[in-house]
Amino acid sequence: MNVQFKKGGLELCVLVLISKEDQYGYELVQNISQRIDIAEGTIYPLLRRLTKDGYFTTYLAESSEGPSRKYYSITEKGKQYMEDLVEQWKSFSKSVNELIEEALQ
Repeated sequence: MNVQFKKGGLELCVLVLISKEDQYGYELVQNISQRIDIAEGTIYPLLRRLTKDGYFTTYLAESSEGPSRKYYSITEKGKQYMEDLVEQWKSFSKSVNELIEEALQ
């Protein structure tokens, strides 16, 4: 898949998945990797930025499989940002799909 396509949608995917349930970084990578081929290293800078911008908070939770894990939780500000991005994505993808359909007829 084109790298620019991934970059545009990855932030939205992260927001949507964490809005569904709190997740730790590796778990998030695994969930996204089931549908989109991504490198593990691409998620952590994004998580740091979204946390710094106030869209996520973090907390540590014990793990039965090793050290404590840092979980990410979406904030109210993050939910609003996600909702705005979802609407923008829907409008953008609809326009692109229409353009493609018209051009290929």
